[in-house]
Amino acid sequence: MLLDEFKLVEVAAIVLRDAQGRVLSVRKGSSPRFQMPGGKLEAHETPLEAALREVREEVGLDLKNAAIRPLGDFSAPASNEPGFTVVSHVFIAEGIFSPQQVRPHAEIAEVDWFDPSAPTTRPQAPLQAKIFAAVAQL
Repeated sequence: MLLDEFKLVEVAAIVLRDAQGRVLSVRKGSSPRFQMPGGKLEAHETPLEAALREVREEVGLDLKNAAIRPLGDFSAPASNEPGFTVVSHVFIAEGIFSPQQVRPHAEIAEVDWFDPSAPTTRPQAPLQAKIFAAVAQL
């Protein structure tokens, strides 16, 4: 949802980790930066419903039976919408996911797995750094 008058973009995302504790990130074809799988809420969608839909659309994972809990709400300058702030409702899926389970779909050009506590040279969306800091504390 885009809230133009306040220059806010409301989104939802889900953190997925692999056996090494790395976190899945995606890069849209229109962006040089990696970000969490997720996206904007559609009308009458809860943040969790939006996050589940976006993960299914972006990387092909159906998480409807997964144990998912809230990680928190985070905000940062929007990576893909200059002049806006993105506010994200972030969830974390319990369990271990493997790189073989995910494939780029829809607008996603690339997927990669990152250690949330290690520096990277790959470009990251500003919001992702905040989420990674929270995940590294788990």
